[in-house]
Amino acid sequence: MSRIGRMPIAIPAGVTVTIAENNKVTVKGPKGTLERELPAEMEIKEEDGHLVVTRPNDLKRMKSLHGLTRTLLNNMVVGVTNGYEKVLEINGVGYRASKQGKKLTLNLGYSHPVEMVDPEGLETVLEGQNKITVKGIDKEKVGQYAADIRDKRRSEPYKGKGIKYADETIRRKVGKTGKK
Repeated sequence: MSRIGRMPIAIPAGVTVTIAENNKVTVKGPKGTLERELPAEMEIKEEDGHLVVTRPNDLKRMKSLHGLTRTLLNNMVVGVTNGYEKVLEINGVGYRASKQGKKLTLNLGYSHPVEMVDPEGLETVLEGQNKITVKGIDKEKVGQYAADIRDKRRSEPYKGKGIKYADETIRRKVGKTGKK
């Protein structure tokens, strides 16, 4: 039995979960509403303040979908109550970020500034000129947008210049040495 799939999901106060046909789940909470169509084979039930996911049989596909479905549901519940955030750091001389309205402008050593517009439902917050926080209720979208920002100039291993996640460590390399 899937250890993750078996665990019930507690529904906090102020959160409503609606399960329509075809496993279309809508989760409403204090931070907003999330909607997602989960695998139709899984059975999702609400039992006394908990969500329980059960699988029909023990085929390999069903076993893998079991844990996935439960985790996706849990991410939706956590998203509408607490929300998600990813913190990015910019390192390098002259590398900086600025924000105007919904537009994030990154100066990353290119001949032009890189401009990005916050997607629907996401928000970027700047702390100083080199710390970007991406906030939102959808874990997938927050992670994807943070990855898109990081891809504009990834940290390189020699000087550590570029954009990295706050909890990421860059493996440093030793540069060239001169001839003897």
